[in-house]
Amino acid sequence: MTIKIKRLRPDAFLPAYAHGPDADAGLDLQAAEDVILKPGVAFAVPTGLAIELPPGYEAQVRPRSGLALKHAITVPNSPGTIDPSYRGEIRVILLNLGRDDYQIRRGDRIAQMIVARYEAVEWEEAELNDSARGAGGFGSSGR
Repeated sequence: MTIKIKRLRPDAFLPAYAHGPDADAGLDLQAAEDVILKPGVAFAVPTGLAIELPPGYEAQVRPRSGLALKHAITVPNSPGTIDPSYRGEIRVILLNLGRDDYQIRRGDRIAQMIVARYEAVEWEEAELNDSARGAGGFGSSGR
Protein backbone atom coordinates (compact mmCIF):
# COMPACT_ATOMS: atom_id res chain seq x y z
CA MET A 1 0.00 0.00 0.00
CA THR A 2 1.27 3.46 -0.84
CA ILE A 3 0.21 6.43 1.30
CA LYS A 4 0.85 10.10 0.55
CA ILE A 5 2.98 11.83 3.19
CA LYS A 6 4.17 15.42 3.51
CA ARG A 7 7.10 16.71 5.52
CA LEU A 8 5.91 19.89 7.22
CA ARG A 9 9.53 20.49 8.25
CA PRO A 10 12.34 19.62 5.84
CA ASP A 11 14.19 17.67 8.54
CA ALA A 12 11.21 15.56 9.68
CA PHE A 13 11.75 11.80 9.83
CA LEU A 14 9.54 9.52 7.74
CA PRO A 15 7.85 6.70 9.67
CA ALA A 16 9.91 3.53 9.35
CA TYR A 17 9.83 -0.15 10.26
CA ALA A 18 12.75 -0.91 12.60
CA HIS A 19 13.15 -4.45 11.22
CA GLY A 20 11.25 -4.17 7.95
CA PRO A 21 7.59 -4.58 6.92
CA ASP A 22 7.73 -8.38 7.10
CA ALA A 23 8.93 -8.33 10.73
CA ASP A 24 7.17 -5.30 12.28
CA ALA A 25 3.51 -4.28 12.36
CA GLY A 26 4.19 -0.75 13.59
CA LEU A 27 6.09 2.08 11.97
CA ASP A 28 8.19 4.16 14.35
CA LEU A 29 7.23 7.82 14.71
CA GLN A 30 10.04 10.20 15.69
CA ALA A 31 10.02 13.54 17.48
CA ALA A 32 10.58 16.60 15.31
CA GLU A 33 11.91 18.69 18.19
CA ASP A 34 13.33 18.48 21.70
CA VAL A 35 10.71 18.29 24.46
CA ILE A 36 10.87 17.85 28.22
CA LEU A 37 7.96 15.80 29.56
CA LYS A 38 7.09 16.82 33.10
CA PRO A 39 5.66 14.14 35.42
CA GLY A 40 1.86 13.92 35.22
CA VAL A 41 1.60 16.28 32.24
CA ALA A 42 0.39 15.28 28.78
CA PHE A 43 2.07 16.97 25.79
CA ALA A 44 1.45 16.69 22.03
CA VAL A 45 4.89 16.01 20.57
CA PRO A 46 5.18 17.13 16.92
CA THR A 47 6.43 14.76 14.23
CA GLY A 48 6.59 17.30 11.41
CA LEU A 49 4.48 15.01 9.19
CA ALA A 50 1.02 14.96 7.64
CA ILE A 51 -0.53 12.03 5.78
CA GLU A 52 -3.40 11.34 3.39
CA LEU A 53 -4.94 7.98 4.18
CA PRO A 54 -7.25 6.35 1.64
CA PRO A 55 -10.95 6.05 2.52
CA GLY A 56 -11.65 3.06 4.75
CA TYR A 57 -8.27 3.27 6.54
CA GLU A 58 -7.13 4.79 9.81
CA ALA A 59 -3.73 5.16 11.42
CA GLN A 60 -3.47 4.04 15.04
CA VAL A 61 -0.84 5.66 17.27
CA ARG A 62 0.35 3.38 20.07
CA PRO A 63 2.93 3.55 22.86
CA ARG A 64 6.39 2.08 22.48
CA SER A 65 6.87 -0.75 24.96
CA GLY A 66 10.44 0.25 25.83
CA LEU A 67 9.43 3.80 26.77
CA ALA A 68 6.53 2.46 28.83
CA LEU A 69 8.59 -0.13 30.72
CA LYS A 70 11.83 1.79 31.23
CA HIS A 71 10.52 5.35 31.66
CA ALA A 72 6.72 5.14 32.31
CA ILE A 73 5.99 7.15 29.14
CA THR A 74 2.69 6.28 27.46
CA VAL A 75 0.11 7.45 24.94
CA PRO A 76 -2.89 8.24 27.19
CA ASN A 77 -5.48 8.01 24.39
CA SER A 78 -4.03 4.76 23.09
CA PRO A 79 -4.61 3.90 20.43
CA GLY A 80 -4.90 7.41 19.08
CA THR A 81 -6.80 7.51 15.80
CA ILE A 82 -5.82 9.46 12.69
CA ASP A 83 -8.87 9.64 10.45
CA PRO A 84 -8.64 9.47 6.65
CA SER A 85 -9.94 13.06 6.37
CA TYR A 86 -7.29 14.56 8.70
CA ARG A 87 -4.53 16.53 6.96
CA GLY A 88 -2.89 18.28 9.91
CA GLU A 89 0.38 17.50 11.60
CA ILE A 90 0.64 14.17 13.36
CA ARG A 91 1.32 14.95 16.99
CA VAL A 92 1.78 12.18 19.53
CA ILE A 93 0.15 12.81 22.89
CA LEU A 94 2.61 11.51 25.47
CA LEU A 95 2.17 11.31 29.23
CA ASN A 96 4.98 10.94 31.72
CA LEU A 97 3.76 8.64 34.51
CA GLY A 98 7.18 8.65 36.15
CA ARG A 99 8.50 10.83 38.97
CA ASP A 100 11.18 12.71 37.04
CA ASP A 101 11.31 14.92 33.95
CA TYR A 102 11.91 12.93 30.77
CA GLN A 103 13.94 14.42 27.92
CA ILE A 104 12.82 13.68 24.37
CA ARG A 105 15.34 14.65 21.74
CA ARG A 106 14.65 15.38 18.11
CA GLY A 107 14.82 12.05 16.27
CA ASP A 108 13.86 9.92 19.27
CA ARG A 109 11.34 7.19 18.46
CA ILE A 110 8.28 8.18 20.50
CA ALA A 111 5.41 5.96 19.31
CA GLN A 112 4.33 3.35 16.79
CA MET A 113 1.83 3.88 14.00
CA ILE A 114 -0.22 1.08 12.46
CA VAL A 115 -2.34 1.61 9.35
CA ALA A 116 -5.51 -0.45 9.59
CA ARG A 117 -8.63 -0.98 7.53
CA TYR A 118 -11.95 -0.24 9.20
CA GLU A 119 -15.54 -0.97 8.26
CA ALA A 120 -18.17 1.79 8.32
CA VAL A 121 -21.36 0.64 10.04
CA GLU A 122 -25.03 1.47 10.06
CA TRP A 123 -27.19 0.79 13.11
CA GLU A 124 -30.29 -1.37 13.10
CA GLU A 125 -32.38 -1.01 16.24
CA ALA A 126 -33.64 -4.48 17.23
CA GLU A 127 -34.09 -6.97 20.05
CA LEU A 128 -30.82 -8.80 20.68
CA ASN A 129 -30.37 -12.57 20.61
CA ASP A 130 -29.45 -14.28 23.86
CA SER A 131 -25.88 -15.48 24.40
CA ALA A 132 -24.10 -17.62 27.01
CA ARG A 133 -22.50 -14.51 28.54
CA GLY A 134 -25.62 -12.36 28.41
CA ALA A 135 -25.19 -9.00 30.14
CA GLY A 136 -22.29 -10.23 32.32
CA GLY A 137 -19.69 -7.47 32.32
CA PHE A 138 -16.46 -6.67 34.09
CA GLY A 139 -15.14 -9.70 35.95
CA SER A 140 -18.11 -11.89 35.01
CA SER A 141 -15.96 -14.69 33.60
CA GLY A 142 -14.43 -15.49 36.99
CA ARG A 143 -10.79 -15.49 37.98
